[in-house]
This record gives sequence, C-alpha cells and structure tokens, in this order.
Amino acid sequence: MSPHEGSPRTARGETLAQISTGLVQLHSRYYGKGPTKAKTHLVDDTVVSILRGGFTRVERTLLDTGEVDSVYQMRRSFQQAMEDEFRRVVEEATGRKVIAYMSSIHVDPDLAVELFVLEPLAGSEDSDSASNSEPAASVDGNAHASVDGNVPA
Repeated sequence: MSPHEGSPRTARGETLAQISTGLVQLHSRYYGKGPTKAKTHLVDDTVVSILRGGFTRVERTLLDTGEVDSVYQMRRSFQQAMEDEFRRVVEEATGRKVIAYMSSIHVDPDLAVELFVLEPLAGSEDSDSASNSEPAASVDGNAHASVDGNVPA
C-alpha cells in the first residue's frame, strides 16, 4: 500500500460516512429539515442507517396531537416516492447494487431507520469467516441458534 492510500478500515469509514451524509442531505432537501445525527453500519450485505432528530415542525405538531398514523403514512409515501434516490446513495457509496430497501420511523425517541440489502458478492457465502463484521445468529422455530448464520436442521 502506498503512503497515499488509506487503510481498508479508513475506506470503510469513508463509505459509511458518505452514506450517512447522502441520506441526511436527501432528508434535508425534500423535508426542509434533516436529521441532527446519523450513523451507518455495514454488516455483510446489509447497510443500516439510524437517523436521529428528523421530524419536521409539522410532523412534531401532528405527533403531539396524537396523529401518529398520519406521520407514519406520510413518511411511508415519501420513502416509496424517493426509493430510487435512497438506493442511489448506497449504490454509489458501496459500488454494489441494492436489492431491497426498507424504512421505518420511531416516535419517541425521534428515529428513522433506513435498511438496505446489497446484492451478495460473488463467493460471499463461502467467505463468511473472512468477513469484517460480527457473526450473525439465526434462530429457527425450535429456538436452536447458530453463530455462523446457519440454522441447524
């Protein structure tokens, strides 16, 4: 590695920061107010961004008067309309295709979660042990857990 290249850890951190920044900018541009904090995590083929403090004054007023469902519905409609933009942020940062996108909000505390599933890398099923993330745990209906993500038969 040349002295001008960053470490893989630095590159990963820059990718995650790029995603957080891009999502905050989308919220700011289209809502007129963005989240006050954002943190993005990458675990295997999953990107999870947690956005804090992003409700607009109108949404906060609706929430304070008990109109929670109205805010949920508006946010769901917005996410559906903007799905391509949200996917583009993650695809440009990671260089990988997003195959699924989900979004949800939580009222108290004020949180939004954006979840993206990336197309698996070639041979990634065989390279789980080489992953930089923590092992996944899976549980089947009989409550058997496996730390490698495989459910026992």
